[in-house]
Amino acid sequence: MIKYKTISVFEHQRLKVGEEGFKTSHLNALLRLNEYHDGTYFEPIANGIKFNQYVGVIQVDGLTIEINPKADKDDDEKQWKGVLLKMLQACGKLRAESSGAANVRRQHLNLLEVYFELFLNEVDGLIRKGLIKQYRNETKNTKALKGKLEFAGNLRHNLVHKERFYTTHQVYDTNHLIHEILFKALTIVEQFTRGSRLYDSSKRVILNFPEVKMSVINDNHFKKIKLNRKSISYSYALELARLIILNYSPDISSGKERMLSLLFDMNELWEAYILKQLQKACSKKDIKVSGQERKSFWGYNSLRPDVVLRRDDKTYIIDTKWKRPKKSSASVNDLRQMYAYCRFWDAEKALLLYPGESNKNKYKSYLTDDYSLNTDNDYLEMDHQCKMGFVSVLKDGELNLELGEEILEMVFEDKP
Repeated sequence: MIKYKTISVFEHQRLKVGEEGFKTSHLNALLRLNEYHDGTYFEPIANGIKFNQYVGVIQVDGLTIEINPKADKDDDEKQWKGVLLKMLQACGKLRAESSGAANVRRQHLNLLEVYFELFLNEVDGLIRKGLIKQYRNETKNTKALKGKLEFAGNLRHNLVHKERFYTTHQVYDTNHLIHEILFKALTIVEQFTRGSRLYDSSKRVILNFPEVKMSVINDNHFKKIKLNRKSISYSYALELARLIILNYSPDISSGKERMLSLLFDMNELWEAYILKQLQKACSKKDIKVSGQERKSFWGYNSLRPDVVLRRDDKTYIIDTKWKRPKKSSASVNDLRQMYAYCRFWDAEKALLLYPGESNKNKYKSYLTDDYSLNTDNDYLEMDHQCKMGFVSVLKDGELNLELGEEILEMVFEDKP
């Protein structure tokens, strides 16, 4: 049995060979993973790696590495344990009612185990309800002529056996692409749950699953699937299977090493989380919320603010930033970006939103005496205003349930 040792780190933390069971083989596997993903996950350092803004779980060669989010290096580390799971639930990337998600603290499950349990429960439920059948084409020898006779194949296979027919015909059974994908994910789960409490569950689900063709599954196979009224119940299982299969990396591992990574960009997760909280806060207000609106800017380039709010025929822009600014000052590039958003959306106010202690920063108007950014972080005057805002992610050790309301208060406060 494989018994995974667990290392718990935070984003932007360093990990070197020799620390907490981290071996050279682990380092080499992670560097190959990083190279496969264009160097986005880590930064190579002397005899180790420095984590970037990606958080989640990696399992490789008997080792589990948990990468936790942490908004600031001075924050209490204990309060950030489990935050990723809660944010994923809030963003709809995990079903909040799942037993794995609900019991993560009590049973000390890592994120991969939560997703594994979700997937096993989902597939087990489909099996109990009865797996769907679909039509597929099958080419083989038959004793009766049915379907289309393959003349070349018939001559090759049945030159002696005249009583047989080599045909392509339709078959209606459970051996189809959807089940091939689910079975592939089940085999991966079985590999990575050996030695854990989920191993028996994975073996039982596999034994109850019908025999299907073993295929190499990639992203193109998922694109081929079109769910209908009959197969719509498979949507969540396929979503989980896609997450498991496309994050399994046997091609970049060597020898006995098998790697499975489940990593999330905190910039994207923070953006999605803020959008969800604002939609929740505005659900009973006369405020329209939209995310990722797009407008053409130059050639094939486009502008796309994270959140656009509309109230009383006025537009407000919010751009989320997970990494806190140095010296509490926005960068020149960020301010230029916000200025462009205000111009193209004719927005009255723009807010650069960071995680941190809530503040009372005032809006600054864009000035008329200069067409470039000055040292006071001020810009052109177009009846637009911009400010930096900070909002607490946590409150009393839990996710801040008033976060959406606090952001609206910052956005709609009166001009100074």
